[in-house]
Amino acid sequence: MTHWITVISFLALLISGAEIVISHPRFYWGEVGTVRTPPLFTLPIPSSRDTVPTGYGYVMPDQNGWSRYLHFQAAWVVVLTGLLYVISGFLTGHFRKNLLPTRADRTWRAFWGVIAKSLHRMTPDAEDARSYNVVQRTAYLAVIFVLFPLVVWTGLAMSPAFTSAAPVAVTALGGRQSARTLHFFVSGFLLIFLVIHVAMVYLAGFKSRVRAMITGRAVIAEEPK
Repeated sequence: MTHWITVISFLALLISGAEIVISHPRFYWGEVGTVRTPPLFTLPIPSSRDTVPTGYGYVMPDQNGWSRYLHFQAAWVVVLTGLLYVISGFLTGHFRKNLLPTRADRTWRAFWGVIAKSLHRMTPDAEDARSYNVVQRTAYLAVIFVLFPLVVWTGLAMSPAFTSAAPVAVTALGGRQSARTLHFFVSGFLLIFLVIHVAMVYLAGFKSRVRAMITGRAVIAEEPK
């Protein structure tokens, strides 16, 4: 349940976040960033505001209003759902039993062995069908305990209320504009993870994997390729 709620919320965040970026596709480092401030980098896309110089002779439709409301609402859904998932994961031992790599897997040899097996599209054995390999475990732990907390932190750091209540959490990132830039890159890493995640599920047998995720019962027999 938390997985699918996160899927819907994350898609809402991507769509609304893209609309927010279009309103000002320039990124800065520090506390302040305006059209008069030299940007750290600029996305090569037109803006939805004619006051933002982009080099294009036209502007995109301004959807900044509803996109900000949707972005904030979807973000809180992700935060609350994520907290529920993390609390449940610790109470049930899910992270320790299913995601923490075993001692034998904590080597580069084991790591690259899984990657080579995936690149050659070798059929997973019965053990692979019932558990995560070391690459999956590492990726999931990085997303759960690094990327998602960081995207929440950088998102909150752009809020004036959060800035006033916890200024050190903003200055630690280098300022509000630094937080916005980091938020953009972390979101990009999460999007890359999503694409690879879906692609690997498809290659491993989409129907059987999704059915196992929903029902909790793994089907060992793989789908024909």
